[in-house]
Amino acid sequence: MKGDKSKDILVIGGEPRVDLLPLEVRKERTAKVTRRRQALGVVGVLALVTAGSFAAAALSLQAQTRLADEQARTAGLLVEQSKYIEVRNVQDQVTLVEAAQQVGSSTEIDWKKYLEDVQATLPQGVTIDAITIDSASPLAIYDQPTLPLQGARVATVGFTATSAVLPDVPTWLNALATLPGYADALPSSANLDEATNTYKVNITMHINDAAFSKRFATEGK
Repeated sequence: MKGDKSKDILVIGGEPRVDLLPLEVRKERTAKVTRRRQALGVVGVLALVTAGSFAAAALSLQAQTRLADEQARTAGLLVEQSKYIEVRNVQDQVTLVEAAQQVGSSTEIDWKKYLEDVQATLPQGVTIDAITIDSASPLAIYDQPTLPLQGARVATVGFTATSAVLPDVPTWLNALATLPGYADALPSSANLDEATNTYKVNITMHINDAAFSKRFATEGK
């Protein structure tokens, strides 16, 4: 039977070592090392917390400084803006007046000039005795035709013309068609007035929005 021969080897001349410390001393040393490491860990954590606090305080100070700068800038802008409040109010009033003018004149037709143009289309020997006008308003939609092939209209003009001879109505209608805003024109009657021995012709003419004067229209629109 073989045994463990290493246990039987005798070492001669080796350094004698004997641990005579009590077990309690060795435990105390181990505890001191542990406490020292824990203390170092706590110090490290405190250092990190302190550094983080300083960094947060610095960022907060920067943010407060930027906020104060922006508030001062805003206050300055408000002061500057208040200097122009009166000017802006005047500009707003002018804009409002201009808008009112545009709306109020949006359906305006220069009837004096337009009727002069109508007068210029009359055949020789024909005079206008009566005129009736019905035109659009900015506050109401003008009635539109319900029959097909009739164009949109913004005004209706009725003429009663007198002539010593039967007037050339087709030629007159062709002349009326050259006027701005002409939509259509139809003769409603052409009769001989035996009392005056003259012919009475009634014509109804419709006008579209091309006849608007656009006095206050903004350029480019």
